[in-house]
Amino acid sequence: MSRLALLLKSHGPDLSYAQRLVDSFTSFNSDDLILHCVVPRADLPGFASLAARSVVLHSEEDVAVKHLVAEGMHGLPAGYINQEIVKLSFWETGLADNYFCVDSDAVFIRAFGAADFMRDESTPYSVLVQDKDLIVEPTYYREHWQGREQAIRRIMELVELDDPIMRTCHGHQVFSARVLESFVSNFLEPRGWTYSDALREAPYEFSWYSMWLQKSGVIDIHAVEPLVKVFHNADQHLASLLMGESSEDFARAYVAVVVNSNYSRDLGVLPTGASKAESLAPYFSYSEAGALLGAKVRDTWRRRVGRSGPG
Repeated sequence: MSRLALLLKSHGPDLSYAQRLVDSFTSFNSDDLILHCVVPRADLPGFASLAARSVVLHSEEDVAVKHLVAEGMHGLPAGYINQEIVKLSFWETGLADNYFCVDSDAVFIRAFGAADFMRDESTPYSVLVQDKDLIVEPTYYREHWQGREQAIRRIMELVELDDPIMRTCHGHQVFSARVLESFVSNFLEPRGWTYSDALREAPYEFSWYSMWLQKSGVIDIHAVEPLVKVFHNADQHLASLLMGESSEDFARAYVAVVVNSNYSRDLGVLPTGASKAESLAPYFSYSEAGALLGAKVRDTWRRRVGRSGPG
């Protein structure tokens, strides 16, 4: 068992994203940490090229076969629920005392090591935030926040966490095996529940972990802000591009960046660290790009004429 590892749950449609993640992981992994990549058994051949000294492939059936579901819930397919179950149950493999869950569409942008994820030899940092920036963002609040808040409040009610402040995270959390073992022994089993029973109440695996972490007191909580910069929708990503924020800028605060593939998949694997023009290009059709170019020419001409004055 290692003190710390990374966990990637992926599947066939995300192979190109996973390849990019693994390439960045290999480039910046300064402590020789192990990345455990879990995919459906049928997808193992496609992911075989990712295996390396520091990247270990597993089938989800081997990792969590007794917990997997055949049907979805909350309008989410079974595969989505199973990736949540794999993250919650990976501690049962005994491969890591703590594991940082990373998404396929993440890209590491600077050197990282155990000190980025661990407070000391045995205690991980815990990502716990109120997401106030998302609460005030109109698109996210309208499309996601209200339903998400209701579900997470339900989790707090079920674990009997009496706190007016709701602190959790979307993902990219360091899971502690000690916390998860306590979650199973002291919350699920007394109710006769499985992981899927908990997710049937609210399909937010990171909030189940975060709330039980705060309720149980199993480990000391050393709260930190997110370790990964996530763009949840196009508005957020476009705003960042227009401000000229680069991978170098994000590396001052984060170990990785995610452009959420749930909204951007139709645009292809969006580049990181590219120029503003290269990064903006996928968002515009040829007609929109032509209209933008025409508007730019007209604006430049108008400003030049204005500076020269009447002839």
